[in-house]
Amino acid sequence: MIEKVPMTAEGHQRLEAELKNLKHEQRPAVIKAIEEARAHGDLSENAEYHAAKEQQGFIESRIQDFEGKVSRADVFDPTDLSGETVLFSATVSLADEDDKSFKYQIVGVDEVDVPGGKISFISPIGRALIGRRVGDEIEVKTPKGETYYEITKIEFI
Repeated sequence: MIEKVPMTAEGHQRLEAELKNLKHEQRPAVIKAIEEARAHGDLSENAEYHAAKEQQGFIESRIQDFEGKVSRADVFDPTDLSGETVLFSATVSLADEDDKSFKYQIVGVDEVDVPGGKISFISPIGRALIGRRVGDEIEVKTPKGETYYEITKIEFI
């Protein structure tokens, strides 16, 4: 069975843009670098050739990875969703025990940007939030210990 890859519409667009960049800019550039390095003669002692071949392998691997994710994408647009429970792509406002506020959007694994307020749905906080409502208190077990949060707002923006 093919496993779907959940992601937001914004994350899907970024992934497709990166895939286009890899295919249409980086791949041709590394092919040209390989051709130029070959022109220098003996390949066994040609560092530029070996570096370019290594870069080509890296690019091809990323292309395969991204193509697989794009083909299995299950895209969620938060503006198409609503409700009173936390769902994938929702933006959730929290308050901790010290009344410190946090705001996170629940996103796919490849979209994580904790300083930017984007956490994975499989992170400890993400898992604890899914299915909860405003006013619910959650306990999150992290490597730093247990932390308690209260959900203060759920938005689909």
